[in-house]
Amino acid sequence: MKATLKTKYDADKSGAASTLAVNAGDVKLRASITDATIINGPSLNGLALSVEKPGFFIVDYNVPKKDLRFQFMNTVKVAEKPLNLTYIHSWADSRTILDGTLVFDSANKVSANHALGSGNCKLKYTYVHEGATTFEPSYDVAKNSWDFAVSRKVYGDDVFKATYQTTSKVLGLEWTRNLKSSGNFKVVASVNMADESKRPKVTAESTWNFEV
Repeated sequence: MKATLKTKYDADKSGAASTLAVNAGDVKLRASITDATIINGPSLNGLALSVEKPGFFIVDYNVPKKDLRFQFMNTVKVAEKPLNLTYIHSWADSRTILDGTLVFDSANKVSANHALGSGNCKLKYTYVHEGATTFEPSYDVAKNSWDFAVSRKVYGDDVFKATYQTTSKVLGLEWTRNLKSSGNFKVVASVNMADESKRPKVTAESTWNFEV
């Protein structure tokens, strides 16, 4: 079987998290822990379990909160174009989210995200230029605001991404390196342009693939 180990460190919160995923036939079993799980002895704090069948469903269980989260995926054809649909429901707060992505071609797609009962809808357009640069403007209907993201592949396996949120004036920078079969690592930094007193937030994440 193949397994994946993901670790994440948040410098702002001085915390770390790890996720172990194992492929078992058609499904993937995943367990996630945080530093709260092992500090002062093993506990259920920060422990989450999930079962996933890629492209069909994901069931997440937050152990300390006793909260279930269901996610179902399907694809239908609209004017001969694939429409990817996702239904997400959180048991504890009875929140349901609908997400849809209409793929026009390999370079263009439109996405919509709506939380039922909230009156809010987020729209996003994705354009990939020459397979290397991706532009993603998005619009939040409730906030009447735009967010922007630009990413570009460099040196073959590296991706640099910049994001900007107009309402919060937060600028984000992200660097991801694909280590091919062994995994990848990612560094994310964000800074609040409206408040210079706030220090930048930095997180680092690494993913390793191995045989078990």
